[in-house]
Amino acid sequence: MAKNLTKRSEDYSKWYNELVINADLAENSGVRGCMVIKPYGFSIWEKMQAELDRMFKETGHQNAYFPLLIPKSYFSKEASHVDGFAKECAVVTHYRLKDDGKGGVMVDPDAKLEEELIVRPTSETIIWDTYRKWIQSYRDLPLLINQWANVVRWEMRTRLFLRTTEFLWQEGHTAHATKDEAVAETEQMVNIYAEFAENFMAMPVIKGLKTESERFAGALETYCIEALMQDGKALQAGTSHFLGQNFAKAFDVKFTAKDGKQDYVWATSWGVSTRLMGALIMTHSDDKGLVLPPNLAPDQVVIVPIYRNDEQFESVSEVAKEVMTELRAEGIRVKFDDRDTYKPGWKFNEYELKGVPVRLAIGPRDVENGTLELARRDTLTKDSVSREEVVSVVVDLMSEIQKNLYVKAANYREENTTEVNTYQEFKEVLEAKGGFILAHWDGTVETEEQIKKETKATIRCIPLDAKEEEGSCMVTGKPSNKKVLFAKAY
Repeated sequence: MAKNLTKRSEDYSKWYNELVINADLAENSGVRGCMVIKPYGFSIWEKMQAELDRMFKETGHQNAYFPLLIPKSYFSKEASHVDGFAKECAVVTHYRLKDDGKGGVMVDPDAKLEEELIVRPTSETIIWDTYRKWIQSYRDLPLLINQWANVVRWEMRTRLFLRTTEFLWQEGHTAHATKDEAVAETEQMVNIYAEFAENFMAMPVIKGLKTESERFAGALETYCIEALMQDGKALQAGTSHFLGQNFAKAFDVKFTAKDGKQDYVWATSWGVSTRLMGALIMTHSDDKGLVLPPNLAPDQVVIVPIYRNDEQFESVSEVAKEVMTELRAEGIRVKFDDRDTYKPGWKFNEYELKGVPVRLAIGPRDVENGTLELARRDTLTKDSVSREEVVSVVVDLMSEIQKNLYVKAANYREENTTEVNTYQEFKEVLEAKGGFILAHWDGTVETEEQIKKETKATIRCIPLDAKEEEGSCMVTGKPSNKKVLFAKAY
C-alpha cells in the first residue's frame, strides 16, 4: 500500500486519483471509462444508499426497477430530451455472436435487432411509457417511485467517481395531479439532498435553480445543490427536476380528475450518483489520505493491539474486545484489527489513509495503567484516555468530529466566496483565488455563454436564498435584480 500521496498543493488532480486508488476505494477496469468499486469504497456508497433510501421512504416513496435497455423510438418522443442525451448514448444493434473461424467470436450479421436499443442514460422514457398503464384516475396519484440502478453515458474524459461511462445512482420519477404538487415534490427532494449532504456527508451546499441552458433536458426547472471542493472548484452534488407535463404528453399519460375531466399528469425526476463519493473525498481529505465523517464511515473506530508475545497479546486482546463490545452496544461501528501479519505502525498508516475517524491503540503498559491511546483522524491529535471513560469519550467524539468537519468545510466555503461588481474583478478573483463568485448577470444565454467561453466559469445556480437587490450585469451593464453563483466546476 503506497503511503506517500502527492500533496494537494502540488497537483490536486493527481492527489485525488492516488487517494482513490491507495485508499482502496476504486480502480479503473478493463472497460475504458468504467470503474471497479472496491469493497471499502462500496461500503461507503452502501452507507449513503441506506440513509438516502430511508429518507425517500419516510417521504412516501417506494422502490421499483425498470429495464436497462430502452427502445430507440422512445427517445424521439420528447424532443429536448433526445437532444440532451443523443451524443452520450450507447446503442445495442445485435443480439448474437458467432464463431469467426479463427478461434474467436464475431457479431452475427444475421442477428440484427429490428429496432436498436439504448443502454439507459436516464430512465424517463421507459418509465413514462410504463406509467401510462399504471395511471388512469386521480386515485392512482401521486405515484412516487424511486429506482436504484446503473446508467451509461458515453464519456470522453473520465475520472474515478466524478465522471465515468457507467455509474451507479438513484433516480426518482413521480407523477402528480396538479402543478403545485409536482413543484412541491421537486423542492422537497432538493431539500432532502441538502439535508443528507450536510448531516451525513458534513458537506455544506447551496440550493439553487439552474439557468435555462444548464437545465436537465426536458425539464421546465432544475433545482440543484452545489458544493465547493478544496481546490476552489464547484461540484454539482444532486439535482431535482420539475418536468411539467412534457413527458406525460409525449407518452400520453392522462388521468380522470374528480370532476370527470381528463388531464395530463405533472411530473418530476431527481437523482444523485456515485459522484457523491468524489464530493466526500474532495471536501474533507488531506495529504495523509481520506477523512471520513463518522456518519458515513464503514468503521467509525479501529482498535489496534500492540504486543511482543502471545501472553501480552492475550491480555491486550481481552481489554480490546471488552471495549469493542461496549462500543458496539452504543451503536458504534468498531473493528478490532488483530492481524499478526502487519506491524502496528503499518496499521496506523493504513487507517489514517482510509480515513477511520477514531483509532484506539492498546499495549501492555496501557493494560497496567488502565488506559488506551486515542487518535483523531480529523485533527491528527493523540490523547491518553482511561479505560473507564473511553466508551463515553468515543460516543461523544462521533458527533464532535461530524460537526467539526462540517464547520471546517463551511468556513473554507465562506473564505472562498467573493462578491464582485465588475467583469475585470470577476476575472481577477477567478484567476487568483477561484471559489464561488457572486455577481450580477443580465439573464441572457448570450452573456452566460460569453463568460463561459472567456473564463471557463459557469453559472452554478441562482441561489434560492439570493437577496433581491438592484444591480447591473457585470458584463453588459443591463439591469439585474439578484446576484448568481459562478465557479469553475467539475
